[in-house]
Amino acid sequence: MAEIVNLNKFRKAKARAEKEKRAETNRVLHGTPKALKDQTDANQKLIDKKLSGKKLDQDDDENDPNRG
Repeated sequence: MAEIVNLNKFRKAKARAEKEKRAETNRVLHGTPKALKDQTDANQKLIDKKLSGKKLDQDDDENDPNRG
């Protein structure tokens, strides 16, 4: 036989889990000091700049007659 479940308890437990998940996300977003956020943003911009310098041009590949 199936186990009997109190739906109110199940619903409340689910709501508590969702609320805790949202709280954890907010702790991460709002608990970071501004200096650390600025440093992270600067590092990400540097990484993006280095990566964009290494990208190949897409236009050259489309007009390449040797491309199969």
